[in-house]
Amino acid sequence: MNWDTIKGNWKQATGKVKEQWGKLTDDDLDVIAGKRDQLAGKIQERYGIAKDEAEKQLSDWEKNSKSDTWFK
Repeated sequence: MNWDTIKGNWKQATGKVKEQWGKLTDDDLDVIAGKRDQLAGKIQERYGIAKDEAEKQLSDWEKNSKSDTWFK
């Protein structure tokens, strides 16, 4: 799924984001507000991983996300 779709449907996407990265809080997700770079930074911060690893996880999640199962 492309990031514009995720950003445009951020409220629905937050549930899927929390399934993938459960250490992110509701406050984190409110601050992120659909901004990909902020999401990557929060993943890096909460999980103590390198920026490259956070970006890889996020890219893999984007590729594997199916919007048709999100927005029914």
